[in-house]
Amino acid sequence: MASKLFRSIDQPIRMGLSWNERWEGPDKGLIWCWERGRQKRDDEPGLATRAGRGELMVLAWAGGVKEKLKVEKKLGSLHYLATWQGLRHEDLELSLDGERTIVCTKTKQIVVFSSRLSEEEE
Repeated sequence: MASKLFRSIDQPIRMGLSWNERWEGPDKGLIWCWERGRQKRDDEPGLATRAGRGELMVLAWAGGVKEKLKVEKKLGSLHYLATWQGLRHEDLELSLDGERTIVCTKTKQIVVFSSRLSEEEE
């Protein structure tokens, strides 16, 4: 797979995919997580508002925080980041071999999103 994954927010959510098509393709479910975030945006507008403010709230994948941790940096998964980008109504834009650091606006916790954690979750 390429070192970057990109999908425009203008692309429709894919419908009628099997479990294997969602999770076992070359993107390992990242596109589906982003699409699910877009769906959750409609289902839970309050969650979308919090994400839009830069809050890294707890979701299904590692990356969200309830409160500031004792460790300086927490590791987050690309699956979380993809879902969060969908919630924020952003393009899916992930570096698959790098890292992206985000500071939660609510807790001030630093979270480093990396493929390392996504690989460990498999």
